Amino acid sequence: MVKRDGRKSMSILIIIPAYNEEETILNAVNKIKKYNEEHNVNYDYVVINDGSTDKTETILRENNLNHVELVHNLGIGGAVQAGYIYAYQNNYDVAVQYDGDGQHDIAYVSKIVEPIINEGYNMVIGSRFVDGHKSKFQTTGARRMGIKLISNVIKFKTKKRIKDTTSGFRAVDKKVIKMFVRDYPVEYPEPISTVNVLLSGLNVTEVPVEMNERQGGTSSIQSLKSAYYMINVILSILSLKGSK
Repeated sequence: MVKRDGRKSMSILIIIPAYNEEETILNAVNKIKKYNEEHNVNYDYVVINDGSTDKTETILRENNLNHVELVHNLGIGGAVQAGYIYAYQNNYDVAVQYDGDGQHDIAYVSKIVEPIINEGYNMVIGSRFVDGHKSKFQTTGARRMGIKLISNVIKFKTKKRIKDTTSGFRAVDKKVIKMFVRDYPVEYPEPISTVNVLLSGLNVTEVPVEMNERQGGTSSIQSLKSAYYMINVILSILSLKGSK
């Protein structure tokens, strides 16, 4: 439970999808534990080991880290959905998607959950590009162009501008947790799931965050700069239908 200045207390789960993160996963979890101790908060966490073929599972077991082991590699969409199922089954108020590769900064979790706790937003995206803010770590120019194009397509589809369309640093409330348990995209999960939330009439906002370069492992988004990726993600967004 997290409580600040007498405000409403909510249970918060950090979902950490991990595929072959033997170099970084222990450090990622230890940073959460250290932050909890130093700031008198209690962010729970669960690592979703997505069928890793390296020593990730061994590290999780030897260090007694809370985790779910997936027998087969489901990809980022399936791994994250498993985390939302865990959050739903354990009745968490807020779930935060958080990378195990060192890109996300635990200090910004409070910033992305605050609009949910105090302003009634359903989803909050940690953004590298919002309100004139530019994270010190920037992806390649080709990827930034791809993100901007996807942003324009999302604006056309939903009438809402989302600037950091591929950010995996996100927080959602109980309504969205339940929604993601029922349906979470296997391909292009960040932009597609965001559009699904918007088309469902729920409230989404972005807050500025800093992100770091990966400390190890391999990115789940390998083809953002490719024509194949761009064509397919755009067609997928345009084909979506809202549900209230």
